[in-house]
Amino acid sequence: MGTRTRRLWAVVLGVLFLLYVAGTFIPAGDASVTAQLGEWPTSAAAGAAGLALLYASRHWAATGADRDARADGADGAAALRHLGFAALAWCAGGLAHALIRLFSSGSVLSITLGDLFSLAALPLFVVGFTKFAPWPGGVRTAVRHVTDSYVCAAAVFAMVWLLLFSPLYRELGEGAGFLGFALVYPVADIVVLCLLVPLVFMSPHSTRRAVLVAIGALVVIAASDMIGAVTRLIGPPVAGGIEHPVKFLGFALLGALPWLVGHRPGTGPRRITGRGLYRFAPEFAAIGAVFVAAVVLTVAGIRLPGVAPVLPLAAGTAVVVLLVRMAGMLEENATLSRMVRNREGHFHELARNSGDVILVLDRDGGVNHVSPGTAEAFGYRLDDVLAAPVTALIHPEDLGRTKAIDDLFAERGTQGVHMRLRVRAADGTWRHTESTISLYEQPGEPDRLLVTTRDISAQVALQEEVEHLTFHDGVTGLPNRAYLEERASDVLAHRAMSEEATGDVAVIFLDLDGFTAVNDSAGHVRGDHLLGQAARRLRGAVESQATLARWGGDEFAVLIEDVPKAQRVVDLAERLGHVIASEPFQVADRNIPLTASIGVAFAEPSTDSGELLRNADVAMTRAKERGTGHVEVYAAHMHDTVISRLELQIQLRQALADGDFFLEYQPIVDLGSSQVTSVEALVRWNRDGETVGPETFIGAAEESGLIVPLGEQILREACEKVAVWRISDWDIGLSVNLSVKQVLSPHFVERVEGVLAETGLSAEVLTLEVDEEVLLDGGGEAVQRLGELRDLGVRLAIDDYGMGYASLAHLRRLSVDAIKIDPSFVADLGRDDTVTLLTHTIIQLGRDLGVQVVAEGIERPEQLEQLRAMGCDHGQGFLVARPMAASGVESLVGGEAGASL
Repeated sequence: MGTRTRRLWAVVLGVLFLLYVAGTFIPAGDASVTAQLGEWPTSAAAGAAGLALLYASRHWAATGADRDARADGADGAAALRHLGFAALAWCAGGLAHALIRLFSSGSVLSITLGDLFSLAALPLFVVGFTKFAPWPGGVRTAVRHVTDSYVCAAAVFAMVWLLLFSPLYRELGEGAGFLGFALVYPVADIVVLCLLVPLVFMSPHSTRRAVLVAIGALVVIAASDMIGAVTRLIGPPVAGGIEHPVKFLGFALLGALPWLVGHRPGTGPRRITGRGLYRFAPEFAAIGAVFVAAVVLTVAGIRLPGVAPVLPLAAGTAVVVLLVRMAGMLEENATLSRMVRNREGHFHELARNSGDVILVLDRDGGVNHVSPGTAEAFGYRLDDVLAAPVTALIHPEDLGRTKAIDDLFAERGTQGVHMRLRVRAADGTWRHTESTISLYEQPGEPDRLLVTTRDISAQVALQEEVEHLTFHDGVTGLPNRAYLEERASDVLAHRAMSEEATGDVAVIFLDLDGFTAVNDSAGHVRGDHLLGQAARRLRGAVESQATLARWGGDEFAVLIEDVPKAQRVVDLAERLGHVIASEPFQVADRNIPLTASIGVAFAEPSTDSGELLRNADVAMTRAKERGTGHVEVYAAHMHDTVISRLELQIQLRQALADGDFFLEYQPIVDLGSSQVTSVEALVRWNRDGETVGPETFIGAAEESGLIVPLGEQILREACEKVAVWRISDWDIGLSVNLSVKQVLSPHFVERVEGVLAETGLSAEVLTLEVDEEVLLDGGGEAVQRLGELRDLGVRLAIDDYGMGYASLAHLRRLSVDAIKIDPSFVADLGRDDTVTLLTHTIIQLGRDLGVQVVAEGIERPEQLEQLRAMGCDHGQGFLVARPMAASGVESLVGGEAGASL
């Protein structure tokens, strides 16, 4: 039922109730309209309520709507069913009364069939109510609850009798003997209410709303019965028959219970003295009722000359029940005493068999009892422990923590104190312990302390080992990156708070040049061995007040605190570089020489730890860019350079997505015949209408990894164009440059093979150019992949040959088809005799090996003539032809006259 429907029904019931109440003011013969209607409307309301409750019971059982109540031990469907039967019993009682009045005018001071039905409704209501609010568990608890409820009912009845029925008793005179028949309903209602009201506080959280609605409906019905009892005794209806609208309201409230609840849990039980209120609800109800009754009876006793016989009867029975209650309390007290004795026995048994140390201590620390486990845990004899205060065994630095124990005696708290202390064992070692200390009370004896202690030395040692592993490197044994970051943060924070002048704080970053090749060639295990050697060398060169850490990979970092002169930091950086390069590292049976690139950064007053470490890293990157074995001190422009490089990488990524890269082709000609034999594909970037050459962005593309997709795009586009030219009977080859990241990228060979298959270009037409550093940085894997390309038929060429990396060993490791002389050699032809001799040697070497030689950077006629005289096969440069679009190549190749050689 929705909210709007519930509101509509509430409005309808409210209007009916108000109309029913209004009938008490409308005369109809000798009585009011309400009195004339009698119990017919209330019987109809009770019947409707019963049917509604039975329907809701079946619905709840079918849908499982009360599953939360069932989880708490309640049964919502059964509760509604019994409440429905109770409502039908009230309906039957009302109908019986109404029919009897139609056909008979019997005495109101007698029990009729209708009264029996109405009285039978109360047990049904109690059963239904206790399905929502179950009885307290255990026979003893139930007996206590019933006795307390009876005391409460007797006290309440005494007040009702004194205030309401006692004057009527005197007025009845000779007919007072029939008063008991009229009091059946009030007495039964009071007993049931006193029995059920405490259960409201005991009800589960999930049924609290239903319990409150049900007890509210019963209170309203009981009020109607009270008014009806008075009507029976005095004759005329009270207030025009107001009892009937009141009872109508009670039945309406009871029938609406399933929809008022809506399966919403009530509020949680309030807490007092650390325990639930439900545990004391019967006692509170009984004590409160007796107290109020005592006050009322005392006041009345002062004013009344005599007391009715029923009052001593109620008081006497209450006293008898109180005696029963007292006997129960004595029995409970005996049970508690037995429990205390059993607890003591269990405690001593537990102490004997526990591996923990269990002590009972006096307030001054003297040992009153000690468990046998002490000898096993700490190696003491029991007599030794009992002879001296336990404080003598606690580490002096930990004695201050024991002050918290005084609060146990001062506040008499039930919560124990947990603390960790170091305790001296019999062998003199200090053991880490964890103790729980609580107040130990025994009747007739002073308060003591119960201490349970266990040895956690192994746990502490494991925790320290974990912390060491967390902040130290497993390969070198040095502090790791996390430790250095935390230490740098602490040092800078201390410097910021210190009022005294301190020296500089600096960080040195050191990277081993060429370490990647060691890992690739010798393996990671031997690489870790080399890192261990490097760490030992660096540790020997670093002063004790500095923190040396492994930053990660082949990088180390040094945090230097309170340095009086900045030059000392630079001197230390140079010294660290020297100890790395001073002698080769022993790796297996090989001597491997290494150098180090070093960056230095100083902390400014406003510099935080993250910025300081980043600056040192930036300086180290700058040192590597300058070459191997350099030391670089951080300057502000370095950070700007890094930011610019990052921004450039972002622009390159967007340009690749937008297709802003395009190709130009530089012809390569046969110097003998002046014919164009092939073209070299060169990438260009159209950045906002400006053509940008590769020297501006290739480095950033390498760092970001964009060179891999960009290189594949260049290869695919160039192969497609040359394939079209060759279909037109142009016998022309193609050269494309490769980077080390392209060669080492996953599935590189498969991608080249796929591009050739898709474009239809023959493999022997394609020449892939690599720098000699590919052979150095890529190691054996690069040579293997280039060899796989040669197996496909692709030609290989070494670009920029002669720049210092070249050796005959490289040419032997990788069979190449061509070598390209670096433009710097060609530029100095005829000007530098040494360069001219080296160029002639390279050309002769190529001819002897049967390798094609291509001279790059031909810009002057005399360079061309000298290369021809030396026997150079091919050449390219601005004198031959500048890089041009594909259409320019088509014009040049078509006429061949464009190359003025």
